[in-house]
Amino acid sequence: MSSSKDGYHHGDLARALEDAAMQLLERMPAADISLREVARAANVSHNAPYHHFADRLGLLKVLAERSMADLLAQVRAAVADAGTPRERVLEGGFAYIRFAVEHPHAFDAVYDPTVCVPGSPTATMAPLIDALEQVLADGAVAAGLDRPADVVALWGLIHGLGTLAAAGHFTIDDAFAAHTATVGRLLAS
Repeated sequence: MSSSKDGYHHGDLARALEDAAMQLLERMPAADISLREVARAANVSHNAPYHHFADRLGLLKVLAERSMADLLAQVRAAVADAGTPRERVLEGGFAYIRFAVEHPHAFDAVYDPTVCVPGSPTATMAPLIDALEQVLADGAVAAGLDRPADVVALWGLIHGLGTLAAAGHFTIDDAFAAHTATVGRLLAS
């Protein structure tokens, strides 16, 4: 246990704790991360996290919010770099799937219903969810998938492919191929 005062003078303790927790999330599921472990990783006293997080659930909500912000940024960047509407749909899906595979614990934190309660997201998470849905919907509509059911199907497809590939049920290349083939069929119909 560190009780070093130096830990409190590194600038922004809340950010340092969040960064330490995000680094832990790269190695382990959110469910395995404790406030004490975050304090140890940030090199602060074991009580320091309680000054910034009411409890462990508060920390997990921040992890989910930061993970969703990262997912959104990657999907936005992929869509912005794509040319045609079809390419935007494909590239947005590839970025989503890639995030799920490369950051499985962060991806799981985003969609953990005990952390981000469906229909009742935090004030920080709600606009992130809306923005991700809008990026996906804008791409789908531009490509001609303008029925609400098409957008839901597209999100369900890429989410399922990402989840299954992250779990090792098939490779990321197989997920990309399935996404490409399905989008091709949707756009052809």
